[in-house]
Amino acid sequence: MTAARDPREVVETVFRAAVAGADPGVATAEALARIPMARHQRLWLFAIGKAANAMAASAAGVLQRALLTVAGGLVVAPEEGAPPTATVTAIRGDHPVPGRNSFAAAAQLADVAAGMRSNDLAVVLISGGASSLIGAPLRGMSEADFSHLYDMLLNSGLDIHAMNAVRKRFSRWGGGRLALALAPATTYCLAVSDVIGDEVSSIGSGPCVPDPYTVQDVIQILQRTRLYNRLAPSFREHLSGTKRGLVPETPKAGHPAFAHVTARVIANNRVALDAARASAESLDAGPVTVADAPLEGNAAEAGAALARALIARRAQSPGTRSVLLVGGETTVVLPAPAPTPALRPRGEPIPPPPPYPQGGRCQELALAAARVLSEAGEAGRGITLLAAGTDGRDGPTDAAGACVNANTWGAIRDAGRDPTAALASHESYGALDAVGALVRTGPTGTNVADVVIGLISG
Repeated sequence: MTAARDPREVVETVFRAAVAGADPGVATAEALARIPMARHQRLWLFAIGKAANAMAASAAGVLQRALLTVAGGLVVAPEEGAPPTATVTAIRGDHPVPGRNSFAAAAQLADVAAGMRSNDLAVVLISGGASSLIGAPLRGMSEADFSHLYDMLLNSGLDIHAMNAVRKRFSRWGGGRLALALAPATTYCLAVSDVIGDEVSSIGSGPCVPDPYTVQDVIQILQRTRLYNRLAPSFREHLSGTKRGLVPETPKAGHPAFAHVTARVIANNRVALDAARASAESLDAGPVTVADAPLEGNAAEAGAALARALIARRAQSPGTRSVLLVGGETTVVLPAPAPTPALRPRGEPIPPPPPYPQGGRCQELALAAARVLSEAGEAGRGITLLAAGTDGRDGPTDAAGACVNANTWGAIRDAGRDPTAALASHESYGALDAVGALVRTGPTGTNVADVVIGLISG
């Protein structure tokens, strides 16, 4: 890296390489090439998630080159997309909270699955976001209550594993229920992972794999976060009925439907980090370290800790360039709205949730890091940090994340904003936008969690 090269240009180049390295189309094509398929077999293609359009298009190309005919299928993504074949329907679902489009998608998925025969083959392509895109409640639960559940969970600060443990409990297709609908057809489930640890049962709420969580696990999660009494009565009744053995548990590993399913992860955060490492090395940005520990926990606390780590690295080797790469996903806990009455009469509408603060976990992480770099004075100079989601959308905003340095905090104040108040109220978007610190990529077509790039430029 030459001295004249702008540090922000370097970290943004590295981030773009990380996203490109997790190309879901390439991963899908490579995975499908290893799946045995007979030309006489009817094949069905399903793709659900933020990477659904790219995965479905790639799969269709592989299948067509192999002279295999797709009998039917469904693609559900956050954005409109062209159908990958004439026999497969492409529609849009809602994200991050299920709404009318998601409920319609869930119903259409049932219609398509009903047309399959026992000797058919299903290719199911799952990526992050699937929980919401085909989100719909079980029979006897209202759609409004189901959407409200997602709102509560998104504001709870739970990690994705716990969040999806709760979601799948009440979801029409989560927790292996899609596998039951497709059985006894042979099913190959290929997943692009957006979760730490790449646990397939957590990706998109695990529609094709067993649910490892018991009802007691879910009750404990809800009680620990004080969400249990805010559930709709029908949801609490479902939990208590399952606990008493009156309502069936979610499908577990011994269910015969899973004997017909092969599920595996084909791309993950580590693939993105490896591509980021290669990019940073090609830019001669100095020695590159990929953190062993995943990025997780409270976003602001993680941002402050990363900034301190970068300051320490710079102090240990003054004047030396280096890069630190970290991947994973943090959480943000938002203030709870006024409590929903525990004994709300059945059918009484739930009041709409308050508007989401304008920010996201990556923006909050970056803003917290900017404060530490600023307060460190000279020790924080020469450090640039970029935090962004590989899907291109951080929280309910149009930004993937943000890029900050030691000057960002003061620049926000000079722009007439209060960065301390913005961080405390989770309103990082406006503060960072005021000084041009946001990173905007638009939807990337992939989703392998978040990447943080710390650059020490001297």
